Amino acid sequence: MEKWACIDSQTGLVLEGGGMRGVFTCGVLDNFMDRGIRFPYVIGVSAGACNGLSYMSGQRGRAKFSNIDMLAKYKYIGLKHLLKKRNIMDFDLLFHEFPEHILPYDYTAYFNSPERFVMTTTNCETGDAAYYEEKKDKNRLLDIVRASSSLPFVCPITYVDGVPMLDGGIVDSIPLLRARADGFINNVVVLTRNRGYRKDNRELSVPVFLYRKYPRIREALKFRSRIYNEQLELVEQMEDEGLITVIRPEKPVIVDRIERNIDKLTDLYEEGYACAAAFSFE
Repeated sequence: MEKWACIDSQTGLVLEGGGMRGVFTCGVLDNFMDRGIRFPYVIGVSAGACNGLSYMSGQRGRAKFSNIDMLAKYKYIGLKHLLKKRNIMDFDLLFHEFPEHILPYDYTAYFNSPERFVMTTTNCETGDAAYYEEKKDKNRLLDIVRASSSLPFVCPITYVDGVPMLDGGIVDSIPLLRARADGFINNVVVLTRNRGYRKDNRELSVPVFLYRKYPRIREALKFRSRIYNEQLELVEQMEDEGLITVIRPEKPVIVDRIERNIDKLTDLYEEGYACAAAFSFE
């Protein structure tokens, strides 16, 4: 960690999620680590939070190994997990075996790092985004990143401090405004879709029997696409005005949120590395 230096004290790093499309972010962050680029403030959502953790601990290549090499070996995504554990991903493997045994996470390096790391979740009771930082308790840290990654419909609700949470991308997929509210006006934003991408703007009709106890999360899911598109428009506007730097895939992404094709994932990782290498922060 000693060889790393912050690019300046005012610039934050914003990491979008996107499930397995997050391998693009893995490539970006590995390039940053190879170049010794460090930010005083990082905020991540879902896959962005997961990959950001390895960046914050300085474990170059760990996120790639987890997302690509270990996927090929353990096949931790798929319908078999959904049918067996009601979860499209094997969270026991991802959030226990990986950080504790298979790909040990350097908690000491992370807890001792001076930089801030914020993880975004969605509060099921309020339907609002919730933002967490944790630099002392590893179990709470894993609860937060697990909650941030709990995709609606295909992952169970996760609890943080006894509060039910789901994927932060439901209401704040690109937490640029939160970074600015936290005092970081200059930001580098890492997206996992090409410029010009938009979701279908139709409202999502969520059956009443889903999340019956949490009507506000159903409401948030209803308008998820519209909110995401509004965030993309804001990002492009601020980028055009020279207010932020954006690193994103240059062409339409063919990797799915729960992609299992190793060649596609590897190509997207390499594109992320190359896109980051093209940017200078001098």
